[in-house]
Amino acid sequence: MNRSRFLSLAVWLLAAAVSNAQSFSIGGDDAPKQQQVTAELIAAVSAAAPGQPFQAAVKLVHAKDSHTYGKVLPPEIIGKPTKLIWTLPEGWKVDELPWPTTHKVPSTDGAMSEGYDGTVHLPVTITPPANAVVGSSAELKVKVDALVCDPKSCMPFVKEVSLTLRIAAAAEADAKNAAVFGGAPATTEKKSPETKAAAVSAPKSPLPFAQLLLYAFIGGLILNIMPCVFPVLGIKVTSVVQQAGEDRRKVVLHGLMYTVGILLSFWVLGGLAIALNKGWGSQLQSASFNFFLAAFFLVFALNMAGLFEIGTSAIGVGTGLQSKSGLGGSFFSGLLATVVATPCSAPFLGTALGATLALPPSQSMLIFTLIGFGLASPFLLLSLFPSLVSALPRPGAWMESFKQGMSFLLFGTVGFMLYVLTTQIEGLPLLFVILSLVLISLGCWIYGRWALPHKPARTQNIARLLTLLAIAAGLWFGLPPASAARSHSTETVNPNDPDALHWETWSPEKVAALRAAKQPVYIDFTASWCWTCQVNKRVYANASLRALFKQHKVATLKADWSDENETIRLALEALGKRAVPVNVLYLPGVEEPFILDELLTVGNVTAALKKLEK
Repeated sequence: MNRSRFLSLAVWLLAAAVSNAQSFSIGGDDAPKQQQVTAELIAAVSAAAPGQPFQAAVKLVHAKDSHTYGKVLPPEIIGKPTKLIWTLPEGWKVDELPWPTTHKVPSTDGAMSEGYDGTVHLPVTITPPANAVVGSSAELKVKVDALVCDPKSCMPFVKEVSLTLRIAAAAEADAKNAAVFGGAPATTEKKSPETKAAAVSAPKSPLPFAQLLLYAFIGGLILNIMPCVFPVLGIKVTSVVQQAGEDRRKVVLHGLMYTVGILLSFWVLGGLAIALNKGWGSQLQSASFNFFLAAFFLVFALNMAGLFEIGTSAIGVGTGLQSKSGLGGSFFSGLLATVVATPCSAPFLGTALGATLALPPSQSMLIFTLIGFGLASPFLLLSLFPSLVSALPRPGAWMESFKQGMSFLLFGTVGFMLYVLTTQIEGLPLLFVILSLVLISLGCWIYGRWALPHKPARTQNIARLLTLLAIAAGLWFGLPPASAARSHSTETVNPNDPDALHWETWSPEKVAALRAAKQPVYIDFTASWCWTCQVNKRVYANASLRALFKQHKVATLKADWSDENETIRLALEALGKRAVPVNVLYLPGVEEPFILDELLTVGNVTAALKKLEK
């Protein structure tokens, strides 16, 4: 086994993440095959005049029992706000007008929701540029991004529609649409009319885009200190130490290749998250992917512990800076750093990822790029400025000890992945997973014991064959079947502790009922594969914090996103979030929930609960 094979394994692992993301079903098996909603762009004019605004609208026609949602969701409604994304010729402007008032509609599982059904028109005012050429034509495009639901299921609805208008010296009204626009004149003065639709609260002003980019970079930087990412960075730093005083160009190239590996991975995962409307780390909702990841971490940890070597360098993975193939090791390390970072969230990261829900794809991808740059920046800076390495010890035996010490963080990560799997599968399949890791370890031991350069060629070849057979058998033996998935139920921190918080299973209906009864509601959106979520749980053992929950009679609900759950994803999206952890507190009589920081402390949870005293 050499670095090129390890690189192939990393690329295969990333491909597995892509495959798992693409295999997630959004609508369910019961999604109706008929078209649930159609979209059309209409205008009050058949010909527009230069510089003169006119009214237009997106016309949505819903099938029977189907509905979509309004521009802004009321706090008690779980769904997805409808968005209109316009593409206009250069110089054209669009101003949205208040949308019609939403009304009660039957939703999934017999619940009631709020939205639009039947036929609805979403109005805008469009203004051509004053220099528009008379006699020319202009194509106006709008993409409707919505969620369409019926009593059985919900499905994303993304449709781009267009309208081509002539440019004339004077605007010409379109008689067939006169009834839609209420007999409005062909052109209008630009104003902000007050209508009943304005009763729907406007969305909060988003953070400036520059601030979101800063948050993305800082969040990516913080990922470097997460237990599963830090060993990768540590090994890369030791490779720079080893090459101190050598060819600076090679050192810089390795820093750039490491960065390219990270950025490429983030572009793939970010593109999938946007295209499939998935959350950060959603591939970890697959037990099969988590099993492969645990096996990969185990092999990596055994290598770092010294059971076997990849290549001839004592530094192992990601080294070999003096050879051309070493660049592949740096690229692989970048891929690996991204894959192992997905179970983690960090301060600032959740805000930046949540903002991608409302941003155009180009800006969303820029946020993913900045997260990648943040993750790559420590090693990239050391590569660009090797003089910084002078603060570190000289190359020596400590580097091998450091490498072996880092292996225990990876062994701990294997343990964490096994914990994740215990929440996703149960029974014999879980036992098979554990035994399969023993078989994979046997393969690594065989390779490290007999596939050595000084051994006879026949011995090396037999060792390599046995290694491949052991690892392949382990992967086959331990792959969790879909039927092994376990159910998730109500959780308590400690059923034998009378002061323990009692966590009930979250549902939109339960939240609505509790809020209607004027009871405070605390919701923990979590997942077993989310490292930060597990760290957050420690605060709930604090006696004074428990007393506050009980004093204010706060209902505690857990929304477990360990497995794919479309309802939870939509609830997170309604909160402007794309990743867990998310912790929110609903105060009686207050419409908007209070969203806590990603990393919980006794202090910030206490401060949130103190709001109930006001």
